[in-house]
Amino acid sequence: MTHSFALHIPDADLEPEPLDPEQIVSGTPEVTGKVVWESADGRQIRGIWQITPGVVTDTEADELFVVISGSATIEVAGGPVLRVGPGDMAVLRAGDRTTWTVHETLRKAYAMNVGSA
Repeated sequence: MTHSFALHIPDADLEPEPLDPEQIVSGTPEVTGKVVWESADGRQIRGIWQITPGVVTDTEADELFVVISGSATIEVAGGPVLRVGPGDMAVLRAGDRTTWTVHETLRKAYAMNVGSA
């Protein structure tokens, strides 16, 4: 997308993004998402991401996100336990190893930086 835009996040159509089965700790969580903007070099990504209830692990990128709906507890290995819900903003550092316990289907808007600067 080359122009400025606005998007109503709660109604945005998302595409399936299958989880690696090794990431699933419990339940049958399903992930959907949509990239709404990406820099020419692919290092900056803006998008929407959603996950249904369950427990999953991940290794994070440098990310700022705002929860639109739902709730989760995010345990950062060697760091804090983050409890997030609608209206909460969170920051994850590149390389953080996390365990997400999703209580209610969580939808977030995110800005992510990937790769080296």
